[in-house]
Amino acid sequence: MAKARSRTAVRKVKDRWRAKNWYQILSPSLFDNVPVAETLADAPHSLIGRVTEVSMQDLTNDFRKSHIKLYFKVDKVEEGNAHTHFEGHTLTSDYLRRMIRRRKSRIDGVYDAETKDGAYLRVKPFAITEKRIQNSQKKLIREIMKDTVLKEGKAKTLNEFLIDTLDGKIGSEIYKNCKNIYPVKRIEVYKTEIIRLPTVVVEEKKPSKKEEAEELKEVEKKESPKKEKKKKEEKKPEIKEEKETGKKVKTEKKVKKPKEKKAKPKAKPKSATKTKKVTKKKTTTSKKKASK
Repeated sequence: MAKARSRTAVRKVKDRWRAKNWYQILSPSLFDNVPVAETLADAPHSLIGRVTEVSMQDLTNDFRKSHIKLYFKVDKVEEGNAHTHFEGHTLTSDYLRRMIRRRKSRIDGVYDAETKDGAYLRVKPFAITEKRIQNSQKKLIREIMKDTVLKEGKAKTLNEFLIDTLDGKIGSEIYKNCKNIYPVKRIEVYKTEIIRLPTVVVEEKKPSKKEEAEELKEVEKKESPKKEKKKKEEKKPEIKEEKETGKKVKTEKKVKKPKEKKAKPKAKPKSATKTKKVTKKKTTTSKKKASK
């Protein structure tokens, strides 16, 4: 009886494995719902809560962003597709070690920011200086980091804020503000964590007709000097109308021809000069005879 029960238990385990299905994990709408990976599950509800780790290079095909790791959490399953939302990001340890060296100061910060659409997230930036600095300077840099993170969070939605952090725009904004205190070498947001998802739906403002017209005018102003240069370079021959005939005649610019050099007189042959000399000698002898 015991052997029969053990065989039935083995059969049940095998049946459970065969009952599992493959599900495709999709990235959030921030990354255009690109398929990220595939996973096994015996039921759709068992997928909810799973977290997948993806390199940003796999999503954007940009080798420069291979050091960014993204975390997506499954929140919904529909028709064999597992939909996710952004859970956070980190930088790889080797990338951080390359920036941190001896005789340099590292300033870390941890700030909780609230976005325009009601999301709540934790941001962890850090700054690196070229030399060691005082604690008072570190304190001022931390305050600037906090002010910029909170200011950017209030002015933007969650998706906009995440795009700016991954592109490095928030780090560059902190870098500009820290210049007055101390010339910081590098600033990076090395970690983000989403504590609360957006609670308010913020509609993106569509540009009005006046704004579109102003943008077109600005584009035309930028393009107009280029067109004028091209016109000057490609000048067409002028067209004049004759009064009598009324026909149009193309007049081309006159090209100055080089002045022709006057030909020098040819040198006379030597034979002619000799004959002259002979005649002169004869005249002198005739004069001498007459005097005698």
